[in-house]
Amino acid sequence: MNAAAPFAAPPGRTLIAGVGNIFLGDDGFGVEAVRRLGEHPLPEGVEVVDAGVRGIHLAYQMLDGYHTVLLVDATARGTEPGTLHLLDATDPAATRPRDTALDGHHMTPDAVLALLDTLSAGTGGRRPRRVMVLGCEPADLAEGIGLSRPVEAAVDEAVRMIRQLVGADPDVPAAFEEPSEEPAEDPAAEAADEPAPAVAGSHPTERNTTPC
Repeated sequence: MNAAAPFAAPPGRTLIAGVGNIFLGDDGFGVEAVRRLGEHPLPEGVEVVDAGVRGIHLAYQMLDGYHTVLLVDATARGTEPGTLHLLDATDPAATRPRDTALDGHHMTPDAVLALLDTLSAGTGGRRPRRVMVLGCEPADLAEGIGLSRPVEAAVDEAVRMIRQLVGADPDVPAAFEEPSEEPAEDPAAEAADEPAPAVAGSHPTERNTTPC
């Protein structure tokens, strides 16, 4: 991993999209997170949308000249329910699953990202330079409205993290960083010498917000 660049707010337009189905329990995490985020002031150039289950529409919107896109969704990674994961999904090769099923009424962030190159070629749109996913480990995805207790407890922390990422809090440095163009050095040597960056390539930043 390259040495971390100085933290700075995204230099261009930023899209924050809440993804998920509010009728499937914790799958509504992303929608609720962006709803609460909308109650706070955000820097100029930052747009917040409730994408819900409109995955194809979201994929088209991501090609509309954004520098940075942050997708907020329930993301199962096998950790404790309520754990937040901040993942770098900028590299299309790392996010394009094979034989992704297209469902206009429900698409995961992976499926949305897999569409970008195809739609870009057909429309002339440009992929965002940076794509991040802020995911929350779900506890219950069964049919029903409302978040489980640990996921509900994670929503406010997710809002705080997003505001920090986009530089909405003047007392906290923004945590979006530009991908480095310098050649990668020996990862083993760097791991011994450097602290973990706030946005860590393919390595997630995880925070467990499960109440005691």
